Amino acid sequence: MASKAKLAVGLDLGSTATRVVICALEGESLHFLGHGEAPVQAWTRGRLSDPAALTGSIRFALHEAELRAQVSPDSAIIGLGGSVAGINSRGLYEFGRRRDIEADDLRYAVELAARARLEEDRQVLQICPQDFTLDGRAGYRNPRGMTCARLEANVHIVTASAQDHQALVAAMHQANLAVEESVYEAIAAGYAAVLPEDRARGVVVIDVGAQSTHIAVYDGDALLLVATIPVAGDHMTRDVSWLLKVNYEDAECLKREYGCAVTGIESDHSLVEIPSAEGRTPREAPRYQLNEILEARAEEIFEKIYAEVMRAGMEQSLLEGAILTGGGSQLTGMCDMAERILNCQARNGLAIGIEKWPSELDTPVWTVTAGLAMYGGRLRLKRDVKRAANGLAGLVLR
Repeated sequence: MASKAKLAVGLDLGSTATRVVICALEGESLHFLGHGEAPVQAWTRGRLSDPAALTGSIRFALHEAELRAQVSPDSAIIGLGGSVAGINSRGLYEFGRRRDIEADDLRYAVELAARARLEEDRQVLQICPQDFTLDGRAGYRNPRGMTCARLEANVHIVTASAQDHQALVAAMHQANLAVEESVYEAIAAGYAAVLPEDRARGVVVIDVGAQSTHIAVYDGDALLLVATIPVAGDHMTRDVSWLLKVNYEDAECLKREYGCAVTGIESDHSLVEIPSAEGRTPREAPRYQLNEILEARAEEIFEKIYAEVMRAGMEQSLLEGAILTGGGSQLTGMCDMAERILNCQARNGLAIGIEKWPSELDTPVWTVTAGLAMYGGRLRLKRDVKRAANGLAGLVLR
């Protein structure tokens, strides 16, 4: 049965691991079939530095997923981070006379807004409509059927480095997989973990990876802002390695086993064993020293996020708070630090909406991969988004 189903495949090209989820679309339901994961050492400071290593990791993870799912997909939706940024743009469509607004008018106004001049080596990933302005009156989300002579579309354009994107596509082709779409990782996390009613009340999705942190700010159907912050979990580990004088692997173990992003939550005055170089006796240090190191870097990350939230004008409008995903969000105390800096509630984002989703994948690490598969299922249902969708969200072009 699975072999005849339409497949929706999400592939998260992370900095430390490649993750694949294979699902089947049956009617309007998405069913989990299998998953795969493989370590990877192909990235440097958020940019692909070893395409051959990435190709090998994709093949390994995909093979593992195929064995579990008993199907062999030929294409996937890939997640993109690192070089991604967003810009606001406006498109003006003047009718020449007052008349009723039709769906094609809205699409054309969005297309005009999408013709923004981009910097060199930038390409468009997605066009996300925010709202429309009618004869100077702003704030209309879906004004079809209303009357005006001057229609303006406000959109947020998600862009990426064309060179980096082409390198990822080439690595996928070497692994014998076609790329259906490229989706910003924070947007993918939002597909999996944020319900429409949550977006309606204002929310920021924060995907804390190894080498960079990705954010997407929503107000209703409107994506107000995406941004990439070049500080994440890897920086915390390096801080621990440098200040406690241990190697990187030991620093990562200390962070995972004893670390906390906020001092005072855990038993800070207990002692932890600090690994020493061969030939030297082990050392001990108060746990609060480790947590002070992690707290300083976590505070920096969320202060940078708060600056982006303020840029979107949503610092007092995140009624649904912050949704944290990614491996870096699993550090104890990250939600507490988010609440302290962002001044709103925070929680870990888990995948919602895939039937038979296994409990072992019910962690923030797999949320982006699940969201990519869900995005693929959406494409299967609505190949022609322009005709099929009635709401503002359906005007997304890519």
